[in-house]
Amino acid sequence: MPASSSALPVASAPPPRAERARAVRPRPEPSGSEFAPLLRQVRDAGLLRRRTGWYAAMIAVNALATAAVWTAVVLVGGTGSWWVTALALPAAVLSARTGFIGHDAGHQQIAAGRRANRMLALLHGNLLLGMGASWWTDKHNRHHANPNHVGKDPDVEVGALVWSRAQAVEREGFARWLTKHQARLFFPMLLLEGLALKVASFQDLRRLSWRDRLVEGGLLLAHLAGYAALLPTALSPARAVVFALLHHALIGLHLGCAFAPNHKGMAMPEEGARWGHLRRQVLTSRNVRGNPVTDFLLGGLNYQVEHHLMPSLPRPHLRLAQPLVRAHCARLGVPYTETGLLASYRQALTHMHDVGAPLR
Repeated sequence: MPASSSALPVASAPPPRAERARAVRPRPEPSGSEFAPLLRQVRDAGLLRRRTGWYAAMIAVNALATAAVWTAVVLVGGTGSWWVTALALPAAVLSARTGFIGHDAGHQQIAAGRRANRMLALLHGNLLLGMGASWWTDKHNRHHANPNHVGKDPDVEVGALVWSRAQAVEREGFARWLTKHQARLFFPMLLLEGLALKVASFQDLRRLSWRDRLVEGGLLLAHLAGYAALLPTALSPARAVVFALLHHALIGLHLGCAFAPNHKGMAMPEEGARWGHLRRQVLTSRNVRGNPVTDFLLGGLNYQVEHHLMPSLPRPHLRLAQPLVRAHCARLGVPYTETGLLASYRQALTHMHDVGAPLR
């Protein structure tokens, strides 16, 4: 998992520092598209071309590494050692990598045809990860269309967490207590996200046509059957349960840590805002400075501005497009946000803490 909130419900309370910083409205957008010249630059640089060879190599390495880890689970599990649970960490990292591949396929980044990308998304999402490709694609595309826009972006809907003070003041009971402390509870709650993704994927099957329901549901069941058959066969019941819980907890934490820095704490468009594509994506997105480690662990999502501007841009080209995007934003006077990884978490948590302020 990502700003000023919508209008503050308590008029007498001045907005906190984090919200005041985002309360400044962008300059009026000039006539004509601000995005088209940038897109031409990116196309002329050859960055829109597919990188099928790069993806084929990356997918193969991920598949071999995943097979090696699960082979090790079987071998170490056969010794009866509890050290087998330590393998949940590399298994979770590789599961997250599998999820990133499904994400890229859903954005049509990998193959030239939609059918091939659909097959890759089903393989890496439904079968290997247990996360529904259609559920993820529908939710994620709605997020891309209106990032950080309450009422349009599903990622800022009211759920376990809330993202604006207007949402916060409506909470009652346990949810109200949760919102008061959501900043400090954020990372612990991510430990449940791995299981939540599977539950949401099954729930979404009701929305699909009977044919898609059969395909996606069948693959999800195949994933569960394979997972449920492998662990009890290789491990004792106690070790199998601990491994499964730890594996899913680490998957949720890893994926949550990859998505959280991208938008949380960035601008949230007011109702009726009419921002063009470039401002709508740039002002609501935050980059995390790239290096080989962050690029690997965050699956390229640390180049969030570039990804949101051009979702089909292949992952290895996001870093190459960044100087073009940053220079274009500078010419237009549009703020381009980039920060370090820890600073991005601090900004996101500060926003979540500020949102719950009226309840404290």
